[in-house]
Amino acid sequence: MLNSKINFLSFPLLLAPMEDVTDAVFRKICKDCGADVVFSEFASADALIRNVKPTLEKLQFDETERPFGIQIFGNEINTMCEAAIIAQSLHPDFIDINWGCPVKKVAAKSAGSGMLQNIPLLLSITKAVVKSVQIPVTVKTRLGYDLQSEMITDFAEKLQDVGIQMITVHGRTKTQMYKGVADWTLIGKLKQNPRIHIPIIGNGDIVSAQQAADYQQLYAVDGIMIGRSAIGNPWIFKQCKDLIINNIQPSYPSNKDRLNICKQHFQLSIATKGDFYGILNMRKHYKHYFSGFENFKDLKIRLLTSNNISQIEDIFQQIEDKYC
Repeated sequence: MLNSKINFLSFPLLLAPMEDVTDAVFRKICKDCGADVVFSEFASADALIRNVKPTLEKLQFDETERPFGIQIFGNEINTMCEAAIIAQSLHPDFIDINWGCPVKKVAAKSAGSGMLQNIPLLLSITKAVVKSVQIPVTVKTRLGYDLQSEMITDFAEKLQDVGIQMITVHGRTKTQMYKGVADWTLIGKLKQNPRIHIPIIGNGDIVSAQQAADYQQLYAVDGIMIGRSAIGNPWIFKQCKDLIINNIQPSYPSNKDRLNICKQHFQLSIATKGDFYGILNMRKHYKHYFSGFENFKDLKIRLLTSNNISQIEDIFQQIEDKYC
């Protein structure tokens, strides 16, 4: 077991792993816009050890994406260790264990944040994974299972003790899902613990550079992870860097900038996935790229229903003529 130290920038901005969103194309877009650390979509340990092709494919990455982490989830020691070894063979910079996903298909199987109901088993799995690989292992988790069991301030120490080298904390419990407002106060309390010496990354509801800067000051986190707010808004990473790192006021994209990034995303999606899946994949992104465009409904419907590259390119031109 080597587990060399994780080596990030002094205040990294991380793109959260999101299923069906953070594919190689979206990661490249975000990396080009200032994201420091990116992750694969989360991968089922069971699928990895069964050599399921789509799961293995979504773990492929380009050297330009480093530092790059592969995130895995599961609920059984041997399976998670074997999956971690497979993930390590793909040469990521680190492996991230998902103890935070609240969606039913994951948590109902006592994986993701569902495992927060069984901390002893969670720690046993985590310790075994750390021992099974030679690269750093990190964890993404939540405040606790529910409001009655918010235990991240104690739980984090135990994760550190078994060899975890970075913890990302989403400021909600499992039962909250994505409802309400993320509570960063316990994340801040965790950072105040003098026994914690590994990086603590804050996550949840970061929607602007100013908010990221405010939370850095309030809660003293070592970095910030941004998820849903980056969809259709990848320049949020550069804006955060400008304000937090460079101490300059961030600039905001024009309608033309937003269209150009969307077009780049579309072209990369087609080149990577082929016409059919490339077009299909982009549909989840359009409403975000063009959010706030007035009287956009008809063009949005056409984007969501067009199956032809030339038709979509024609719609892009109409957007440029009307809004840029």
